[in-house]
Amino acid sequence: MSGGIPTMSPSPPPPAPSLVTDALDGALVPPRARRFFCNRTLNLRSLRAIGFDMDYTLVHYAVHAWEERAFEHARAGLAARGWPVGDWSFDPELVTRGLVLDLKLGNVVKANRFGYVTRAAHGTRLLEFDEQRRAYSRLLVDLAEPRWVFLNTLFSLSEGSLFSLGVELLDAGALPHAMGYADLYDAVKSCVDAAHVEGELKAEILAAPERYVELDPELPLALLDLKHAGRDLLLVTNSEWGYTDAMMRYVLDPALGGRSWRELFTLIIVQSRKPAFFTAKQPVFEVVDESGLLRPWIGKLRPGGAYLGGHAGLIEQGLGIAPEEILYVGDHMFADVHVSKDILRWRTALVLHELEAEIAAAESFEADQRLLARLMREKREKELRFSQVRLGLQRIEAAYGPRPQAPPERLRQLLQSLRAELVALDQQIAPLARAAGRLVNERWGPLLRAGSDKSLLARQIERYADVYTSRVSNFLVETPFEYLRAPLGQLPHDGSEPG
Repeated sequence: MSGGIPTMSPSPPPPAPSLVTDALDGALVPPRARRFFCNRTLNLRSLRAIGFDMDYTLVHYAVHAWEERAFEHARAGLAARGWPVGDWSFDPELVTRGLVLDLKLGNVVKANRFGYVTRAAHGTRLLEFDEQRRAYSRLLVDLAEPRWVFLNTLFSLSEGSLFSLGVELLDAGALPHAMGYADLYDAVKSCVDAAHVEGELKAEILAAPERYVELDPELPLALLDLKHAGRDLLLVTNSEWGYTDAMMRYVLDPALGGRSWRELFTLIIVQSRKPAFFTAKQPVFEVVDESGLLRPWIGKLRPGGAYLGGHAGLIEQGLGIAPEEILYVGDHMFADVHVSKDILRWRTALVLHELEAEIAAAESFEADQRLLARLMREKREKELRFSQVRLGLQRIEAAYGPRPQAPPERLRQLLQSLRAELVALDQQIAPLARAAGRLVNERWGPLLRAGSDKSLLARQIERYADVYTSRVSNFLVETPFEYLRAPLGQLPHDGSEPG
């Protein structure tokens, strides 16, 4: 490969359920985890262009391996500042996407869709219920406030882990100079950003991609389907040209029969500086050759070209298409989905790779979930009966209003019986509820649930992602000709309960 980028031979991909069918009619009923899930109705036939992020979207990394190396590079940066971090190691279960850092109290929290904290940790220790209540009973997580940092991509896992470990050092007085939790986060983020930018980490990835990249053998076919259906495919990534070219060669070229990955894409934009790509006008340069040679570019973008920088308006102008005719697919909740939806009104799709594990865990828990739902219905009915009997007894004792005919002693006995039944129900419900709260991750539970409610991450997905899915190759099922319809939104009074 030219430009000093090493040639990489792909390793055999791990076995995975295939979406390709040999049926004559092409019929395919995919696993639920491989579907698209729709928040707002999206007619794929109406799209003229589909844009993709690269990292964790078209190229999916082995999360533990990648984030462990990012962690180690950032840890070395902190050690160079004199921090005693030699015994730190990366724990992939310590934090998850969708958690929030509290820069005032030094906590990591999980919140529901309304911003109420449902679980919290200080350092690596989960807070007891009373501690959590004292800290957050009168406080809502508002992501617009600088106090809160949302971990909204898989690249955030090493950052969140380093912050949690740093809190324990700070509390112990082990850091070389006085700082607050916000200062601690700034130092951690600076070292993590440096690990991504300075090149050593990406050089390791390029040298041994088989260790860090999870190949999806169905991805090339999915992109070919979209292209041959008449869609302009766009690549808009923050990665630099050399790394982008190497990664895309690795994941796509072996399946293209001697053709280059570049032939799939109408426009390629590297070092886009998202989210600024969607919010500001930046200068644009043409990538002249595979070595990454640049020259300034003025005017409309040329189909088939590769560029550095620029802004989203150039795509609309160059292709002559309206915002609602572009779908942008990415993994970053803010830089890919939130901004492109909020500013440009592009249609949006979020890649949530963890969704496959989330759905698998939910399916394995399905029988227990049905039992839990039945017990909760029974509990609500008994609680209603208990409160009605208690109110009747109150009216008898205070001599007002309509009163029950039963004597007070009979009502007291009924209250005692109902109370015992509720205690017995709680003993059955508690272990099931605890198990439901530990699905996927023992500390934090499912990504998209916070207790019995939706998580803050789920709310962000609802607001800004028209659709979400686990991987780009799921386009093999939801074809370019599909009409994706959002389900009827359920209200509490609709009469059916989730279970």
